[in-house]
Amino acid sequence: MIGKTNSNIFSTVARPSRLPKPADPPRTTNLTHKTAAQEPFQPLMRSLVTSYQAFYSYADKHIRSLGLTLPQFDVIVTLGNTDGMLMNELAEKTLVTKGTLTGIVDRLEQKDYVRREIPPNNRRCFRVVLTAQGEALFKQIFPAHIEYLKDRFDRLSPTELAAVKAAFDQLRDLFAD
Repeated sequence: MIGKTNSNIFSTVARPSRLPKPADPPRTTNLTHKTAAQEPFQPLMRSLVTSYQAFYSYADKHIRSLGLTLPQFDVIVTLGNTDGMLMNELAEKTLVTKGTLTGIVDRLEQKDYVRREIPPNNRRCFRVVLTAQGEALFKQIFPAHIEYLKDRFDRLSPTELAAVKAAFDQLRDLFAD
């Protein structure tokens, strides 16, 4: 409710005595706050972040019009054309943490889009599988969303698409652990 305040808002604020101690002291650097702002990769970082935000906003608008959140869409599309996945596999493929994924799967299960199955060979875990309704939804929304994105990506030539992909792959490789 707008305007309503949470009386416990300060209960989650860490007190100085409870703040975790850093594992390692900060590294020393020759940069200052002024010279750091002048690093030549700063415009690239800004462009990367704003590009992601623009893409996310554009995609999210369409996915919400389909009645789903972006993470719910991601789970349904990841499970589409599969026999289901274990939660840890689904978390890895969707890049969603297992804790967050549990809530997403719960909500999709309530809508009868997915179900949990216990594999006979490992009763300590479960597979997430699309239901018939979830499979029908996948077959409807996946092509619709690709068509929605195609309108924008078609504005790039095949050469431009390949160049952007190569640049993103190079950035990913720079930061991969």
